[in-house]
Amino acid sequence: MGRPADLVLPPPLFLASSSDSDVPESPIGDYLRDPSGAMHAVLVHIHRWMLAWGWIVGPAVVATATTLVWGRWWWRRRCRRRLAADARVVQILPPPAVDAAGAAALWANLVGLLRPAWRRWLTGQPHLAFEYLFDRETVRLQVWVPSQIPPGMIERAIESAWPGAHTHTTPATAPLPTAPPPGQQLFMAAGELRLARSEALPIRTDFPLDPVRPLLGAPVGLGPQERAVVQVLARPVTGHRVKKARRAARHTRAGRSPRLISRLLDLLTPGHHPRLRARQGATAIDPQTALETAAEDRVIVVKQRGTPYETRIRYAVTATAPDHAPADGQAKIRDRARGRSHAIASAFAAFTEHNYYRRTRLHARRALPHLAERRLNNGDLLSIPELAALAHLPWDETVAGLQRAGARAVPPPPGVATTGVAVRPIGLTDSGHQRPVGLRVPDARHHLHVLGATGSGKSELIARMILADAEAGRGVVVIDPKGDLVSDLLQRLPVELGEKVVLFDADSKTRPPVLNPLEGADGPRTVDNLVSVFSRVYAASWGPRTDDILRASLLTLRAQPGAPTLTDLPKLLSNPAFRQRATDQLDDEILKGFWTWYQNLSDPARAQVTAPLMNKLRGFLLRPFVRQALAGGPSTVDMNDMLNGGICLVRIAQDALGTETAHLVGSIVVARTWQAATVRARLPQAQRHDASLYIDEAHNFLHLPYPLGDMLAEARAYRLSMTLAHQYLRQLPKELEEGISTNARTKIIFNASPEDARHLARHTEPRLTAHDLSNLDVFHAAVRPVLHGAEAPAFTAVTEKLPPPIRGRAKQIRTAASRNTRSHPSAMAPHKDRGAPSQADPRRTI
Repeated sequence: MGRPADLVLPPPLFLASSSDSDVPESPIGDYLRDPSGAMHAVLVHIHRWMLAWGWIVGPAVVATATTLVWGRWWWRRRCRRRLAADARVVQILPPPAVDAAGAAALWANLVGLLRPAWRRWLTGQPHLAFEYLFDRETVRLQVWVPSQIPPGMIERAIESAWPGAHTHTTPATAPLPTAPPPGQQLFMAAGELRLARSEALPIRTDFPLDPVRPLLGAPVGLGPQERAVVQVLARPVTGHRVKKARRAARHTRAGRSPRLISRLLDLLTPGHHPRLRARQGATAIDPQTALETAAEDRVIVVKQRGTPYETRIRYAVTATAPDHAPADGQAKIRDRARGRSHAIASAFAAFTEHNYYRRTRLHARRALPHLAERRLNNGDLLSIPELAALAHLPWDETVAGLQRAGARAVPPPPGVATTGVAVRPIGLTDSGHQRPVGLRVPDARHHLHVLGATGSGKSELIARMILADAEAGRGVVVIDPKGDLVSDLLQRLPVELGEKVVLFDADSKTRPPVLNPLEGADGPRTVDNLVSVFSRVYAASWGPRTDDILRASLLTLRAQPGAPTLTDLPKLLSNPAFRQRATDQLDDEILKGFWTWYQNLSDPARAQVTAPLMNKLRGFLLRPFVRQALAGGPSTVDMNDMLNGGICLVRIAQDALGTETAHLVGSIVVARTWQAATVRARLPQAQRHDASLYIDEAHNFLHLPYPLGDMLAEARAYRLSMTLAHQYLRQLPKELEEGISTNARTKIIFNASPEDARHLARHTEPRLTAHDLSNLDVFHAAVRPVLHGAEAPAFTAVTEKLPPPIRGRAKQIRTAASRNTRSHPSAMAPHKDRGAPSQADPRRTI
């Protein structure tokens, strides 16, 4: 008989009699002596403790657990929002030819985004989202970047992985519309792709053709209100996440499922796993199964090399329809969006190998915020080659709707000037850290050749250089055949520089300054230069007799007292009395002989030999601006002063003067500028001020009496920098083209034709090819500079916009310019070849 149950009490826990045995008094001794009694005592003790403290501890534990769960959820949500706040999107324009190895290089480079362990544990690891966006007409590629990643890091990595790719960074927005327009309803089909087997097994990475070709073709034919996006979210991982992946790899190689539920189910069906039996050496295994097992072992080991990425793939298609659309119409739109999403998901079947992707549906309520936030909680581990196969620039050179980059972005060589008084600005670099670049004034003396199509940005570049020269006190002469360049300068010149400005404006109604082309210390040379300019401008209808008559007439006018002018030339040829008085002043027997021959001609014969010259002179002198500016009396402009710090602006619009007259006026200004530069030969080098001659549409104004190559070579010694701008090479005669190619050593090339690009690429290769030169964007230039007297490698730059015009500034500068040219000391000085002052000027007696 046992004792009653209420009297059966175990001895107190952890107490034992010393006489029972030699076992020490301890919980282990009690357990060894009486296991069931010890366990019963423990349970009773716990029961008593729960009765005494459970009503306090229980709620505290529940509250603590709830707080920890909520705190963890709140903290993770805060970290996600911090990632999404101030995020940016890097839009990518692929280069014309994409290197297939570039994606692996990119993702290997971005492994450097890994944070220290304590920061990963505290705030998580930032991730990226490589996105394919589709609409009816375009395919766009972009990378979403959280604000925690330093600016410029992703852009530089992309441009390094794919040389020639262009990036453009903007604030991040949702890839798909989050709300329909008013009066519309939104239909959406979305999903996610997850690895169907263990993440230890790889997907396919070896492709003979671009693996994203099916993906790019799936959305073709989208409607006007349909949009699609595919997001590949990825972040580099290490530590615990990699250990978890390696455990999954060990389970897979051992024939066990890495999932706990699958392993429990495996225990219920032992002996039915071919892979496990193959590892145990069973003889009934198919040899094919053994080969597959060995192949999987190899690829598992290969995948574990390197730093993996945790990834997740989302896709979505949206469409809109009017609220009042019929039900069957809405059903069609919904089915169409669903079909598009199935086509996108099916495109990933191309990656099937040891592993493959399975689709999971994503509800629209979750899809829109997840897509906009680019949320990545957990995902599948992929190696760098696997991720590169999923997220890369398309290899195919012809992808419908995909805009590609034009020219590659090339950084400048070391030592290129940035800013300063002694620097002529070019623009901003478009590769690496953006900074200003320019050309040192001593290097600019080797002259500039600016070439590019209309509207590509030449005029803005030249205007910035002119403003910099003017503000630095360097002499400037500008010849503008269109008028816009001078107009831009007048609106932006500092008002204090107005006293230096001399303005020739063919459209202005005010009297222009005078630049008499017949003036000069060396009479025969002055005449030769002017005759040569006429003969080159009118080369198509110029003959030896016309040349002879013009030369003799100009020399005769130069021999007269007073200031000779071109308006006297028609009178000399057609008025016998004027001609008689002029020839009486001659001492040169050869000139007298010419006029004797001319006088002996009959009136019809005289009219016949002078007609070719007279029709050119009338077309030239019948224009009031030309007659006042070139034949209005003594010069009121001293080109020496212009080169020593003045500003001479020549605005000769061809629509106001005519093509040939504008060419003649511009060539005369160039010739007079060159004559003033050669006078500097008498000065020491240190006393020669730097000056610049800017000629837009330069091929129209280089009708000079001396080879341009020699002129460019000598101008450097006179510290005259010439900037020659035009549109394409065929505008230049062969000799002129060779002279500019050789002696205008700094090349600034805007968008060029393919024919010109092949020729000009010899100056920019290997850094910039012919394709780059013919695909430059607007205001985007290829520069092959002179650096410290030597030709430096080519680079690309983006020209800067001009500062905004200043209201009323043009009027102020014009007013100051009109005061500057009313009189000039040269107009009052006696001409060196006037002869005796007592002799009367025959022109004043007619």
